[in-house]
Amino acid sequence: MTAVQGTIVDIPTEDGTADAYLVRPAEGGPYPGVLMYMDAFGRRPHLNAMADRLAGAGYTVLVPNVFYRFGRTPLLELPEFIDDEARPPLLGRIMPMLRTLTPDLAMRDAAVYLRRLAEEPAAADGPVAVTGYCMGARLALLTAGTFPDQVAALAGFHAAQLATDAPDSPHLLADRIGAEVYFGHADEDPSMPPKAVERLENALTEAGVRHRCEVYKGAHHGFTQSDTSVYDADADARHWAALLDLLDRTF
Repeated sequence: MTAVQGTIVDIPTEDGTADAYLVRPAEGGPYPGVLMYMDAFGRRPHLNAMADRLAGAGYTVLVPNVFYRFGRTPLLELPEFIDDEARPPLLGRIMPMLRTLTPDLAMRDAAVYLRRLAEEPAAADGPVAVTGYCMGARLALLTAGTFPDQVAALAGFHAAQLATDAPDSPHLLADRIGAEVYFGHADEDPSMPPKAVERLENALTEAGVRHRCEVYKGAHHGFTQSDTSVYDADADARHWAALLDLLDRTF
């Protein structure tokens, strides 16, 4: 992998300052920009390492702390490995923060994150890619539908709540998306059951969006997160292949 250079940056927003991890190849550039949305456990060494790996493939990657209204990273004291015993109490503390991040607030922030990438000398001019994990995949879909001229590729993995009955369900933005889309769903995922996967697929198809949605058989929600007990090495490898293939085609 190409050597990378990462740093913590502060991004002023209407509601405070979002801390973020910015990483790029150590030499050369500029490189295509990627906005990477975190999962619910937040920006931590594992997620930074994922950003490093993506940057090593030739991209400038920005990973914001989307819960910045509650403080800087780390918001919670996380164990090195999040097992089945640690997960419920952590989620009990995270869910109240997650519920405050309405689509309106999240997209107000997304505009700032996209502007920060546009202003970054190490990021190439033009549209960027957006990717996300768990709740981050939901934010990625909202971002692609809200800022279609600024997002050329969208990828989401073990996404949650993408196609619901809610009036602000992300799948309702399908007809606004200009990006090519890839979703890798977990087979064992109550937050994205088969009916929701079908509803999302139908919305993207009817809107004429270039897309591919795949269900990773046997994988559980969170399969890309190697610091958790639901990690699935085979599904993770498949995720990296799909993500890099999408970005290679786009940029």
